[in-house]
Amino acid sequence: MKQRRAIELLAPAKNAETGIEAILHGADAVYIGAPRYGARAAAGCTTSDIERLCNFAHTYNARVYVALNTILYNDELEDARRIIYELYHAGVDALIVQDMALLQLDLPPIALHASTQCDNRTAEKVQFLADAGFSQVVLARELSLDDIRNIAQHTQVPLEVFVHGALCVSYSGQCYLSAALNNRSANRGECAQCCRLSYSLIDGNGKCIADNKHLLSLKDLNQSSRLEELIDAGASSFKIEGRLKDISYVKNITAYYRQQLDQIIARRSDELYRASNGVSTINFTPNPNKSFNRGFTHYFLDGRSKEAIIQPHSPKSMGEYVGKIQAVINNRTFRYNGNIELHNGDGLCYIDNDGNFYGFRVNRAEGKIIHTATAQNITRGATIYRNSDQIFDTALQRPTAQRYIEVEMTLGEQPEGFTLTISDGTTQITHRCNAEKSLSRTPQAQRQVQELSKLGNTPYRAAHINIDLQHDYFIQPSLLSTWRREAIEWFDRARRLAYRTDRRKHPVGQPQWHTASVDYRANIANHLAKKFYQNHGVETTAPAFELSHPDNSELMRTRHCIRHYLGACLKTPQGKNLVAPLTLRHGNVDLQLHFDCAHCEMVIKK
Repeated sequence: MKQRRAIELLAPAKNAETGIEAILHGADAVYIGAPRYGARAAAGCTTSDIERLCNFAHTYNARVYVALNTILYNDELEDARRIIYELYHAGVDALIVQDMALLQLDLPPIALHASTQCDNRTAEKVQFLADAGFSQVVLARELSLDDIRNIAQHTQVPLEVFVHGALCVSYSGQCYLSAALNNRSANRGECAQCCRLSYSLIDGNGKCIADNKHLLSLKDLNQSSRLEELIDAGASSFKIEGRLKDISYVKNITAYYRQQLDQIIARRSDELYRASNGVSTINFTPNPNKSFNRGFTHYFLDGRSKEAIIQPHSPKSMGEYVGKIQAVINNRTFRYNGNIELHNGDGLCYIDNDGNFYGFRVNRAEGKIIHTATAQNITRGATIYRNSDQIFDTALQRPTAQRYIEVEMTLGEQPEGFTLTISDGTTQITHRCNAEKSLSRTPQAQRQVQELSKLGNTPYRAAHINIDLQHDYFIQPSLLSTWRREAIEWFDRARRLAYRTDRRKHPVGQPQWHTASVDYRANIANHLAKKFYQNHGVETTAPAFELSHPDNSELMRTRHCIRHYLGACLKTPQGKNLVAPLTLRHGNVDLQLHFDCAHCEMVIKK
């Protein structure tokens, strides 16, 4: 019989409070930034907060992964090692890392996950990382279903895929644009998001092909309709991007993906199961369109397609489609058509006839009539979107979820009194309650069930209560309440003692790197990372871009192709109409575009 596979919903947390809400709304695991050395420098958390999150998550057998996924300099290695020991003692289940130096350090036996910053695109690379001691590998966002399937067929390591949120236009770990232009390294958690800037596209004749457009700014990922395909391709962990996102975003998106995955798991319970315990009850209707988004894309899940994957007009949130402007009554009053009801205070946006993005607040909504506080240059037929739903946003500021573990309780008897047994199907305790037995003249079972079911604000709820007594005994309600409270405390303690954090995998032999040399794209920033590659067969290494700034280096390599977006692929006759070389210009910065048609990739150099 085929072994059932655990399916993990992995949510982001910028702090402990957000992580706790992610767990309550259905996450099987959360990932959070280490105090230092995380790829979102602004999202670091204290060890004490991470420990608090671990204690909460482990109640539901949910995992906590900590991102310590920047490259490290020599003088940071000892500090990183000390932080890792603190995280280990705090109860962290795994570290998400990029720098191979960590595999050379004297670390506690904590599990390591290979960050997407490791540029995990091939089965060969993933198998190497698995053999080197990684317990889970975060795949590159650019992979297609066929790519994921091929990797899964050639390795046994659990595969993690991004399913929602912001996309990096470059292969992760391979973008040096921010470091080159702003001296802020993406590999050091300091990305300046140069890809979200507006650029003008200049052809080889000096002609402006596109003026002031966000030609590198991708839409946001949304694979909620493709989860079952990803499961069948071999993915086991489904990751929501957003360690800088607010708590409302995390609530809404986590709850939505929980519902989608639960439907799949329920249909296929013979082969799939949830990676954590507990049932979440949500008191709102999750809707990903209502949270920050730049429009959605499946990216390259189906390979290269005709789908537009960039949002050229603005890197700001578009939100949900509302409808079109039916009439312009004056520059502050409009009529729209569509099924969405707008409210006072809603945030709307639109793109004008020149392709410019504008946003405004609804001052007053009267049916299909919108009144704004400021004049708008909007025309009949314009498409409007709502990027802030006042009522929805307000609702998410309040408590919106509870999560309970269902237990079975049995009140039995022993010679010296009674027993109270609690089980969740895995953990079971029996609490012996010594007391004198006193027969009752009236039936007591219903009252006893009612008293035992009062589990209050514990994380447990009684799915079934058995009264297994030979006679109707009278038990003082206060005494029964005490036994219930004591039994739940023992049960909770037993579950926590039974919980086991993940442990570091032992390397399999001495896996060899597939090339004899590596350049700056291996991101070697310290002597231990260099030693790692040398130990695995690499003869020649080069220092990281951040240390060397090599001439004529690739600042970005991406599957997004501006030629393809413009319908001027070099593999088609239309490609001749766009005269090379092509340049992206922002202010006084010029970036040169090169096209690696053999690999269907675009390269940016300065």
